[in-house]
Amino acid sequence: MAGSVQILGTGQLLTLSRRMRTAGGPRLRQNFGRRVRRAAEPLHRDLQQAIRTVQLPGPGRTTRGGPSPTTRPLRATLAGGVRISVRSGAMPGARVWMDKSRLPPDLRNMPWVIDQGRVRHPVFGNRRRWATQWARPTGWWTSTVAAGTPRMRAEIERVLADVRRDLE
Repeated sequence: MAGSVQILGTGQLLTLSRRMRTAGGPRLRQNFGRRVRRAAEPLHRDLQQAIRTVQLPGPGRTTRGGPSPTTRPLRATLAGGVRISVRSGAMPGARVWMDKSRLPPDLRNMPWVIDQGRVRHPVFGNRRRWATQWARPTGWWTSTVAAGTPRMRAEIERVLADVRRDLE
């Protein structure tokens, strides 16, 4: 799984960035950044929704059990790690990525593990007893990115055309 989706540093974006620096001023750069962010937001929302709806069926209930040792909801925590960043300087563009620093230390690799389809974890925090849960093998990240990237690229092309028209 790729760690991020990037539309950065294409020749058109670099040329346009240079022209905006000389001719457009801060208002045009802010407008450009805002519109590029808006182009990436649907993919951002789709990724968050995809991780919130991933099914992780358990192996079945046993007679043992008890309350979960943690109160944080797994899917909502992972959805909070999906981020957008927009650049308008030397490498202009947009990036939608999973920010591991926003996840708790024990969940840093969980987005990639779930994307692959197999989650192993201790049963109720007991490190001597482990369970395996299987997610849908299509991958929440890869399939969502594949579906959303063309829309994001098309929107950024439209933004580029509009800004180019404003500069001329």
